[in-house]
Amino acid sequence: MTITSDELRAPVADGIELAYQTFGDPSAEPLLLVMGLGGPMNWWDSGFCEQLVERGFYVIRYDNRDTGRSAHGAGRIGRADLIRAFLGRPAEAPYGLGELAADGFALLDHLGIDSAHLAGISMGGMIVQTMTLARPERVRSLTSIMSTTGRRRVGYQHPTLLPKLIGKRASDLDGYVESSVMWGGVIGSPAYPEAEEKARARAVETWQRGLNPAGVLRHMMAVLTQPDRTPALSAVDVPTLVIHGTADKMVHVSGGRATAAAVPEADLLLVEGMGHDLPVELWPMITRAIRRNADR
Repeated sequence: MTITSDELRAPVADGIELAYQTFGDPSAEPLLLVMGLGGPMNWWDSGFCEQLVERGFYVIRYDNRDTGRSAHGAGRIGRADLIRAFLGRPAEAPYGLGELAADGFALLDHLGIDSAHLAGISMGGMIVQTMTLARPERVRSLTSIMSTTGRRRVGYQHPTLLPKLIGKRASDLDGYVESSVMWGGVIGSPAYPEAEEKARARAVETWQRGLNPAGVLRHMMAVLTQPDRTPALSAVDVPTLVIHGTADKMVHVSGGRATAAAVPEADLLLVEGMGHDLPVELWPMITRAIRRNADR
């Protein structure tokens, strides 16, 4: 039986606390899971975490700053700011991927963990790449899922998504649930469509944990102003796995290919029909791949 902690809080920076939860035996190999843009920890499904525990990991999931029950930041981002950054013009972000990476290390410090395996999805993949470049001695292995290097010519979004990303957010529970189900149909895996009941339940849980629309915009600015990590990734010497779906509209598969090409001896797992989500049907394959990479 998997041991699951209550939801806890960890101070990581001045005035910033992160909400987090752990699964499994603390004496097992630590695996830090980092979610993507605007995504709270429950987007790492507890069933997925339990499969990782069965593969020998002590799993830690958390809300990034500005997400869920973690501390909310400051700094107003307007749509004009986002469009300017999207076009590659000078723009300032309240914080960047470096600060989000530092949050991850501070959480490990709070837990007394010197080094850990890292796995991140989308923006979370960018964060774990940044963590690996900043403190390689603290990283046992790296798994970058449906992410990219920061180079603008790869990992781009389908052009039809930007208006939806910067559009007005739902202001009530019913509207948010309907919007979430719609998004799942747009960016999810066409070969593995999610049951609507499951999508609705996750949306309700996400709503109940607290939404932060301003924080989503600050996350977007952190992503849009990130540096190109391609040259630096050539120095990564920890076991690295890159997972990407061939049907990903949010981060084009070229981002995964470029990440794997940049990191020496990285393994690349391309999944036909997978979009920008983690279908339950793929959990055994993905958790097995993470375990195999950790064993390297």
